[in-house]
Amino acid sequence: MQLRILATLLIATLAAGCAHKNQMPSGRMEDVVKARATVTAIDLPNRIVTLKDEKGAVIVLEVPDTVKNLAQVKVGDEVITSYTEAVAWQVKPAGQGTPGVSAQDSMTTAPPGTRPGATVGRTINVTATITAIDLANGTVTLTGPGGNSQTIKARNPDNLKRVKVGDLVDITYTEAVAISVQPVAK
Repeated sequence: MQLRILATLLIATLAAGCAHKNQMPSGRMEDVVKARATVTAIDLPNRIVTLKDEKGAVIVLEVPDTVKNLAQVKVGDEVITSYTEAVAWQVKPAGQGTPGVSAQDSMTTAPPGTRPGATVGRTINVTATITAIDLANGTVTLTGPGGNSQTIKARNPDNLKRVKVGDLVDITYTEAVAISVQPVAK
């Protein structure tokens, strides 16, 4: 995992407040972006779908063979896309884990005979170590599992009082794209 991504995640980690002063910082942030477009033309033999988005822009897509239900799509149908990005974190005392990185990919598709739809996602789990805290400057240094370190200014410096050098930060970053085709309302 690149140190820049770790730094961004740590800023998020130290940004949220805690319910209790003795509780380790934890939290979650999520951003969802949705878009809609209407099917204006379909060329089934060449697997080309033309869409018009909410702003009137025309988008021409070559649909891959992995989309098995293209014949179910009709002119006027609405294509809904949702992109979700989330990060969750938990600081825990040293000794309650080991620094590391893991990733998991997922994919689901619509059953045969239904309108096309799919969800594709990726989850990355990182456990990093806090290697320095500077309360006067409101900064913390995080060292990733590969040994790369970066010093970051905390958005909420009060959280720095709740952590110590050696504590671990479990970070889960998830991104997912969901696409569905809905029939036109009659």
